[in-house]
Amino acid sequence: MIFDYLIPFGRGLLVTVEITVLSTILAAVIAVIAGLARLSKHAWVRWPAAVYVEFFRSTSCYVQLFWLFFALPFFGIYLDAFLVGIVGIALNIGSFASEVVRAAVLSVSKGQREAAIALNYTAWQRMRRVILPQAMIAMLPPMSNLMIELIKTTPLVSLITISDLTFTAHLFRTQSGQTFQAFGSILIIYFILSSGMAWIFNTLERRFRKGLAITARNL
Repeated sequence: MIFDYLIPFGRGLLVTVEITVLSTILAAVIAVIAGLARLSKHAWVRWPAAVYVEFFRSTSCYVQLFWLFFALPFFGIYLDAFLVGIVGIALNIGSFASEVVRAAVLSVSKGQREAAIALNYTAWQRMRRVILPQAMIAMLPPMSNLMIELIKTTPLVSLITISDLTFTAHLFRTQSGQTFQAFGSILIIYFILSSGMAWIFNTLERRFRKGLAITARNL
């Protein structure tokens, strides 16, 4: 029976990987926008970002997914389950990641900012050429932890009718009664996925450090 479920498990793994990749990209975009918005001098930019971060950090992703999928239809808003899974997880993890972005940007020394101003850089040039490249070094380790947490959050999408890896494992356990085989298998798969995510971020961190070291030597 395990072999009969290899194809469903493969499909469930593909769905999990798709949700992970798309949620990671969206969460990263949200994190940068919200993190920088919270550093804005304008209250009309800063306050909405603060409300978003505090709301999604202070409520459960489980409840957020249920609201997006089961509660919004009462207001005439119908969203596809796959879209809800991606957006819901990205909004939740993005709220935490935005604080990582904000803290990393603030960690760049004041002298670096003043030097960029002395070179007559615009605010955008200062952020792109001076601040963000240095902030990335401080940003990547905690961001890696959050993206691994994102992978471990994806099983929640099985509760909104998405046939992901966890949904398939539940189905296999129900029909075969083999609990150990079902959840032992996905335990290993999630470990491999998380290890892969950690490797990606470790590689990015090494490359950014190497790039900054080369730039420093050239200067």
